[in-house]
Amino acid sequence: MKLREEELHIPAPAGPIRTIVIRPVGSGPLPGVVLYTDIFQLTESTLRTARRLASSGFVVAVPEIYPHGELGGVVLEFDDEGKQRGLAGAAATTTARFDEDRIAVLDHLENRDDTTTLLATGFCLGGHLAFRAAFDPRVAATVCFYPTGLHNGALGADTADSLQRAADIHGRLLVIFGSQDPHVPADARLQTIAALYGAGLTDTEFHVYAGGEHAFMRDIGARHDPELTDLALTEAVSFFTAR
Repeated sequence: MKLREEELHIPAPAGPIRTIVIRPVGSGPLPGVVLYTDIFQLTESTLRTARRLASSGFVVAVPEIYPHGELGGVVLEFDDEGKQRGLAGAAATTTARFDEDRIAVLDHLENRDDTTTLLATGFCLGGHLAFRAAFDPRVAATVCFYPTGLHNGALGADTADSLQRAADIHGRLLVIFGSQDPHVPADARLQTIAALYGAGLTDTEFHVYAGGEHAFMRDIGARHDPELTDLALTEAVSFFTAR
């Protein structure tokens, strides 16, 4: 499968959002997926995952999650300094700003001539952003990979109302965690699913992979689990295509 990859700067109220768009070559209109990165932004690791998703028949838009401040255009390293800079970027970004940028990227995907339905996915903090993307009635299905902060509202500069707004989700939702994720332990996962069910989202799919650590899909470092990564991507594609 050959892919076409381009870098765009999508207009948004706070300024342009650097975005990588990946799609199969020679295909007709396809579902459009906004894919949110983890705190390290547009790393080659995340882009490799985006390419794998695109090769299954999607137009995948991968925006920077910190496009407007000092981290705009910056790809962070998977080390302590990169982690601290990524966390600082989150702490400097309000929920409202994340939401503004999300609307801008979805608007772009909707207005392209090579997209059909809109979908969302993301990893870690980006999984939380994907959850909030599901509030948009245009988003038909969402897959959140080990989203952080859903249970306690931890997202950025303020406390997000994400679980409180769960009833705003009208598309299909799949949430995937690893059982050994210290950022979302069992009690946090239980709190999350209870809130989703309480909001009426009883058809939500909720998968916990035995032995999976946080960021098990990042193909760099000791946490990576290739088998679980393949399983997660296969399930995501199946879910997005409604099997």
